[in-house]
Amino acid sequence: MRRLISSGSPFEAGIGYSRAVVDGDWIFVSGTTGFDYDTMTISSDVHEQAEQTMNNIKRALGEAGSSLADVVRVRYILPDAADFEPCWPVLRQHFGEVRPAATMIAAGLSDPRMKIEIEVTARRAAKGGE
Repeated sequence: MRRLISSGSPFEAGIGYSRAVVDGDWIFVSGTTGFDYDTMTISSDVHEQAEQTMNNIKRALGEAGSSLADVVRVRYILPDAADFEPCWPVLRQHFGEVRPAATMIAAGLSDPRMKIEIEVTARRAAKGGE
């Protein structure tokens, strides 16, 4: 069963995508940035953007009946590779015990205010010890 999850961001309708897609036990969270979707504001600080991005991802996973503990794959995309290391404390706080497979890519993002974008794939823990 496929279910779409929205953050309420105008980007989703404007571009034609979902914040996350649930397909069976799998949850695919789209590239997520540090926008606060309630106010549609974004900090200029990469560390704060990383924290807000993780909060946005947690929210999407929660709506899917999942959590960061279920993340198996993460991709970090930053326009400036030098900004990655300042984000490590935030990322370690959220993924330090989970330790998903990870990739960091340096690439331009759609809005120059965005300093980090994070995409995750999660698999809800199998029930019954499987």
